[in-house]
Amino acid sequence: MKNITLLFFMLISGTAFSQTAAINNFIVKESLLKNSKLAIIAADSLETPIESINGSYTFSVSGFTQQLNFNNGVAILPMQVDKSTFVYIKHRNDLGTHSKLLYVYKKDENLNPFTISRVFLIIIPLLIIFLAFAFKKFIYIAIFLLVIFFIFSYSNGLNISTFFETTFDYLKNLV
Repeated sequence: MKNITLLFFMLISGTAFSQTAAINNFIVKESLLKNSKLAIIAADSLETPIESINGSYTFSVSGFTQQLNFNNGVAILPMQVDKSTFVYIKHRNDLGTHSKLLYVYKKDENLNPFTISRVFLIIIPLLIIFLAFAFKKFIYIAIFLLVIFFIFSYSNGLNISTFFETTFDYLKNLV
């Protein structure tokens, strides 16, 4: 009876610990192979890599669903980056939606991803609109600046739907 109880306890504890860990934060860097691909590194809230993450996780990369295979906390995106572009990476799990908006600057063969605070996506257009209403002479310049802002964003891969998706995800996570 004692052996059966011990075996039952081992089975229960084994299944409890064999569950996959959740990814609640991640870091995006250039792949170590320098092949114009990005690497996603699972991290904790202090941006410390978590090497115990292994397995397949679903991410949305600029609107495309990708199954990424993590080995020791690192997964490589299968898509190559041809030119400087915006990349919106989102992962959804039981604890919520975790996303990052990046501008990947490509110079020669090097990729430099910069995380963009979504506050700027809200503040810059609102500031331009506020200045247009505050100073009537500024209205034509404001319209011109807003058009330039959206053309730059769109030409580098940040279309209107992604713009609003990042903004609403940010506002949902604030509450």
